[in-house]
Amino acid sequence: MKSGNFFFEFEDLSWFPHTIRESMTDYLRYLLTTLDLYKPVIPLIADGLNKSKTNKILDLCSGGGGPIEQLLPPLQNHLGLNIEITLTDKYPNISAYEMLALKLNGSVSFSHESVDAAHVPSSLSGFRTLFSGFHHFNKKYAQSIIQNAVNAKSGIGIFDGGDKNIFTVLGIILLHPIAFFLFTPFFKPFRFSRIFFTYLIPIIPLCTIWDGVVSIIRLHNPGQLIEMAEEVDRVNYSWKAGTVKNKFGMRIAYLIGTPLADTSIENGKV
Repeated sequence: MKSGNFFFEFEDLSWFPHTIRESMTDYLRYLLTTLDLYKPVIPLIADGLNKSKTNKILDLCSGGGGPIEQLLPPLQNHLGLNIEITLTDKYPNISAYEMLALKLNGSVSFSHESVDAAHVPSSLSGFRTLFSGFHHFNKKYAQSIIQNAVNAKSGIGIFDGGDKNIFTVLGIILLHPIAFFLFTPFFKPFRFSRIFFTYLIPIIPLCTIWDGVVSIIRLHNPGQLIEMAEEVDRVNYSWKAGTVKNKFGMRIAYLIGTPLADTSIENGKV
């Protein structure tokens, strides 16, 4: 399947209603957390943290919090450290972040302000992560995200789950409506608007299904990820790209970049 520049995702549109976007990102967090889809990347994140000499994660394009709730406890156990995570997004889902900060006992904080992944404020530090977000950007902008991390001498981990084939697309079209119908009342934080725009006027399911299909079409493979990274900096950074599979057999493409020893800085050092 070939991606086309004419595809768009509703979540990315500046005019898109915030309440609908928040419900869509809440749904994605529910799926990623309940199904524990990103569990296989824990050793990769741990390695990135170790090489970056930090116990801080700066999560970009956090949406509704993504898989953070499921990843944090086993990551802390894996490293034997208290990991601090800061959630950020261009369109921050504040109510979701507040819920996660409360559930995770102070290990999670968040930015109330809009944060562009390609223009991260210098006040925000840590090993940068992006879950299910990198495919939203064209090559030029994706490389500007990598370049911004390099400029800050921050480690970065990019993770995008999904198999780029027609069977995944059919699964999204056929299974997501069922999931919305069955599980919407259980999504947190509870929103009356979500009930209305799911069961009465199904804007949320329709937009989520569209975005899900477009996401699959836009996915980058490891070869594309490493090419983008090495075009940015092949001298001062160590890059690694590949795929891992979760318990459902779904592939997760990843890119890990860390500054080489002589270019590293004190960035949230343990």
